Amino acid sequence: MRRLAAASPILLCSSLAVLSAGRPRPTVPVIVEYHIPTAGAFPHDPAVDPAGRVWYTDQANSRIGRLDPETGAFTDQPTPSPKAGPHGIIAAQDGTIWYTGNSNGTIGHLDPETGTIREFRLPVTMPDPHTPLLVGSYLWFTVQRGNVIGRLDTSTGEVRTIRVPTPRAHPYGLVLAPDGTMWVALFGTNKLAHLVPPDGALTEVDLPNAAARPRRLVVDDSGTVWYSDYGRGYLGSYDPKAGRFQEWRTPTEHGAPYGIAIGPDGRIWFDEVASGSIVAFDRATHTMESVRIPTVGSIVRNIAVDRARGRIWLAESGVERLGRIDVPGTR
Repeated sequence: MRRLAAASPILLCSSLAVLSAGRPRPTVPVIVEYHIPTAGAFPHDPAVDPAGRVWYTDQANSRIGRLDPETGAFTDQPTPSPKAGPHGIIAAQDGTIWYTGNSNGTIGHLDPETGTIREFRLPVTMPDPHTPLLVGSYLWFTVQRGNVIGRLDTSTGEVRTIRVPTPRAHPYGLVLAPDGTMWVALFGTNKLAHLVPPDGALTEVDLPNAAARPRRLVVDDSGTVWYSDYGRGYLGSYDPKAGRFQEWRTPTEHGAPYGIAIGPDGRIWFDEVASGSIVAFDRATHTMESVRIPTVGSIVRNIAVDRARGRIWLAESGVERLGRIDVPGTR
């Protein structure tokens, strides 16, 4: 990998703005931003490997990058196919990295020990692989324009296609549930999809409001699905066992919530594009707190959580930065 100049982290303290009455937080989060040295960098998604290093896709430069938070050093390398437009990224437990080549229909596998990348070329029906999810020896992924869910057998290279019933559903976020099933945000509709491995049986679940547009999602330990309703500006939850939905308006009207994660503190953390803020939602009190992202113009499309170190990592698209939040009271 190409070693870049070590970045000096920009340390900015931002007090949480309490947006509704709730339990006081004992300390104030500190936002640390790291400027990516590569000119024109466009970090799309982040991932944290077992060693705590942060990997990211640089979609604009078609590079895979890595930050060592201990030293501030960045390294990156190009994708084998030019203009692959890497999008989603995950760090496997064995330390290797998987990413989706969103612009050229490829899946990439990077070995950090050797720096080699192996590419898997997808069928023409999968032109824009999006969000990856590794389960055992299978890499599952969404394909927006293709309107399918894909499954790559990483041992054989065989690819299977699972078509989404609703036309132009634009399958987007993809997440694993505790019971081993998967949930998909169908961004072009007001629906979620529930997928059951290994055969990939898929059913759709309608959200209560026809204008809803779920974009990213997470599932908590109880099996409840949490989703960012980008179209309406709501945080939503769906309990599959009870068949019950709940919704909460985000702090900013039409806030366009996007990236979402369950933080080390158990709260739901999500990006609010319209205000340039990260919002934390307390599941017990249903209260929200917000912290402004220091660099104006940042859009956080996805969030990675480092539970071992009590951190949340942000890929700040549009401003050439990664962001770190040390979550209070988790270390």
